[in-house]
This record gives sequence, structure tokens and C-alpha cells, in this order.
Amino acid sequence: MAVSKSNKKKQQCYIAVPSQIINSLSSSGLQSLLLSPKKKNPSFSVKLKLLLNNPKFWVLFLFAFGFVGMLKMWFNFETLIPFTPNPCEIFQEKSSFSNDEQVSQLSIGALNVGKKEDEGDENSEFWQQPDGLGYRPCLDFSAEYRKTSVDIVKGRKKYLMVVVSGGMNQQRNQIVDAVVIARILGAALVVPILQVNVIWGDESEFSDIFDLDHFKEVLANDVRIVSSLPSTHVMSRPVEESRTPLHASPEWIRSHYTRKFRRDGVLLLRGLDSRLSKDLPSDLQKLRCKVAFHALRFSPSILELGNKLTERMRSKGPYVALHLRMEKDVWVRTGCLPGLSHEYDEMINNERKQRPELLTSRSNMTYHTRKLAGLCPLNALEVTRLLKALGAPKSARIYWAGGFPLGGKEALQPLTSEFTHFYNKEDLALPGELEPFAKKASLMAALDYIVSANSNVFMPSHGGNMGHAIQGHRAYAGHKKTITPNKRQMLRHFLNSSLSETEFNRIILELHRDSLGQPELRKAGRDVTKYPVPECMCNGTRSHLSM
Repeated sequence: MAVSKSNKKKQQCYIAVPSQIINSLSSSGLQSLLLSPKKKNPSFSVKLKLLLNNPKFWVLFLFAFGFVGMLKMWFNFETLIPFTPNPCEIFQEKSSFSNDEQVSQLSIGALNVGKKEDEGDENSEFWQQPDGLGYRPCLDFSAEYRKTSVDIVKGRKKYLMVVVSGGMNQQRNQIVDAVVIARILGAALVVPILQVNVIWGDESEFSDIFDLDHFKEVLANDVRIVSSLPSTHVMSRPVEESRTPLHASPEWIRSHYTRKFRRDGVLLLRGLDSRLSKDLPSDLQKLRCKVAFHALRFSPSILELGNKLTERMRSKGPYVALHLRMEKDVWVRTGCLPGLSHEYDEMINNERKQRPELLTSRSNMTYHTRKLAGLCPLNALEVTRLLKALGAPKSARIYWAGGFPLGGKEALQPLTSEFTHFYNKEDLALPGELEPFAKKASLMAALDYIVSANSNVFMPSHGGNMGHAIQGHRAYAGHKKTITPNKRQMLRHFLNSSLSETEFNRIILELHRDSLGQPELRKAGRDVTKYPVPECMCNGTRSHLSM
């Protein structure tokens, strides 16, 4: 329990004596402790009786008592006597949440960790951040881009409507591309429609997840954002297009979609996932970064709770955020097995046979081949061994994001037995705090995103939209430490039982020396919101933000 520095010297506490001990002493016993026996001083009781019957004694006693009281008032007598009015009162340092919250929401193990132990672990090399090489956000739009913006934001003839699908992070990627497509077409963008998720039944709208006013304000000089079609177009029948090819170029977008506005001025696009090319002109790449890292801010209610959960994790020092992909549907879709037991493996195999369309990985590969190729999520045991090899201290505080793992607590047992300070949002939230987000997977994912993006170290157990988005966000924020598991290279060493622990750790550490979040130049075909260098970040004198 924290003690404030200003009150540390004053804090005193009486020694409590059990009432049983007091009760066991009779009045005569107490008197024998205070007074000498009569037979050793036969005249003492007589003298004491005479003293107590003397009125002058009581006058002198009252005078002395009053004099002492005045001294206490005049000279702050409390500083002279080392007892406070409430001797067992506890003083706390100010923190983002009260001690009641700590006791009710965090495990007793976390509260009982001594400061000396934590101080040593906080200095561990594991918490050291990579060299960001001075890279900072650098969104310098060209003069031509800014000149064209004047006409685009004034446009009132063309309106682009989009329907985005998937989970929250998949929807986020599609919204980014929708803004860029609207810019390419010179059209106003109607606030994207979020398709109801068939898996989770989440009916959240754009404004439930993101701050709509902020979204409009940040992009005011790039694309006009409207909440709905104006009265001049509300009766129009949108031209719907759902066959956009993968990685379409700006030239293809203009040549195929501009003429579709001619009839009613409204174009409806669906299925935008990975439809827009990853390799765009510099200004459009910067616009992608502007949308992803500046405009798409979570709604106030999500931000408030997400920041509270972050502070609760930070209250005891640095923490690791893990994005664990161990849900049943993940094992089915990847063609991999959880390895918990024969029964669980059979469950996944049967599900995959019944619904072969769910398999998103290469169907002609065996599970073992797929595993060694680095195409499978890491299970809890593999994550534990990787963290230990990379130097994570045993007392490290871990926040885990993701859905409920197949196998429940049993699936997480290797992690929880090695790292006992292990929490998710349900562990950290106060009673009732998660109720507004219940049964809304997108909002829950947004909370995980905030706590993970703000962590000292982040590591995903598998690729995916959330892992990629957070990797890019952390890079844009100054290249905060992000561990990218080198699954293809490391798993064969996991299977080599002849390696000593020291040798295993050395090999794993060497394999990840350049996979800790250092600046990495974007290569062709890669998403700029995952690799923002060099289009959106620079390390020279141009490290300012021009929006």
C-alpha cells in the first residue's frame, strides 16, 4: 500500500493488545502491577489516601492539565509527541484509481508485490525501447494536393456511400480506404455504414465506436464528410458496385467509377477489404495515415474507460500487452490445432470438415507443415517460452487481449503459472463498467486496442488486422517496443529438446534482435498504416505535421 512521502515521518500506530489479555487480568492483578504490595510499604496506601483527599492536590492537577492543553494549541504539540489523532490512519499516494478499486479488481498477488522487487524488474533490459532513429510524424501534403482540396471539399454533386464489414479492425481498414477512394473520385463521403456482424451479432454504428465530430473536423480539408445524403439526393437510387478487384489503382478507380456518378450522383460500394492498392502516390499514402492515426479516434465513452484500464495496468509499473489468437474460430480458419488434447484437436478437425469454406489458409498443407511455415497462432506454452527467452521478468504484469480461448483457463495455464500478474479487461474493470459494452464485440475490441497500444511492450501471437493496426500505431507514436514473433525461424528450435535453456534463449534472442519495433522502411505491397516510414514519418528537419 502506497504511503505519501509528506506524511511518512508522522505516521505512527499504537500496538494493539488483544482484549483477551486485558480481560484475563483482574482488577486486583492490575493493581498489583501498578502498586507495590502493602507489606513492603505499609504507609504508602495511607499517604496515597491522604493525598487524594487533599483539595489542593486536585486544584494543582487541574491547573497542570489545562497548562499542557494550552501548550498543545500554541506550539502544535502534535509535532512534539509522536502520536497522531488517528494513530493507525494510512496515507496513500494519489493514483488514477482508489485502493478499493485495486483490492476489488486486481489479484492479491499484484498488490503484495514489494517495491524493491519491482524496481529491479523495471530496470530489466526487456523493458528497454528500440532506437527510433529520430523518426516523427511528417504529413507534408504537396501544394498540388492542397490546391485540389479547395474544390473537392466544396463539391455538392457526387456522394460516395460505403458498407464496411468484419470485425472492428477490419472495418477500420475499410474506412481508411473509403476516405481515400472518396478523395480520388472527388466525392463527398457519407458516414460509412457498419454491416451487422453475422458472427457476433454486433449492431454498433460508426458513432458508437468512433468520434464522428472529430472524424469530420480532422478531414475537413481533405474530404467532405456528411452524416446522410442531402435532400437533393435522398430519393436517388445509388449505383451499387461490389466487384472492385483486389489492389485497384487510383487510375482504375477513376476510370470505372467516375461515370457511375452521372445518373444520380450516388455510388454505393461494398466489400472494400484490400480492394485499394497498397502502393499509392505519396499524398494519398499520407492521407491514409491521417485517417488511421488522427481522424479515427474512438468515441469518448470508449476512450474514457480504455484510459482507465491503461492507468490501472500502469499503476504498478511497466506492462506487456499480448494479443492472443486462441479462439475456436481462429483454429478452424487457420487450419491449425490448439494442441490442448486429442479431444480438442478432433473438435477442430470435425468443424473444419463440416465447414471447409471457413479455412482461409492453404488447404493443401498438413497441419505440421503449416505450423513450421509460421502460419499458425502461437499457443500459450509457446508464448510463455518466447517471453522468457526474450528476458521478460517473472513478475512482469501482462494484459491479454482477445476473445475467450478454446479450452478456457486450461488453455492459458502455461502463461498464468509462469506470469502470475495476468489480467484482461474483465479483471481490471469495476462492477458495472463493462455493462454498456456488453454483447458489442467491436466496442470490447476497441478497449483492448487502447490498452494494448499504450503498453510498454506489445506482442501478438498471430498476424491479423488488430496486430497490424497496433504495430503501425506504435510505430507512428515513436516506435514503441513491439515484438513480432519470428515463427518460421524459431519453431524448429522449440521442437529441439537437446538444446539447453541457455542456448535456446540465446538463439531466440538473436532471431528477434531486429524484430522489436525498430523503424522499418515500407516495401512495395505493404500497408503504410503498418509501416509508416518513409511516407508518413521522417527523421530530418521536416518532422512537423502539416494537415
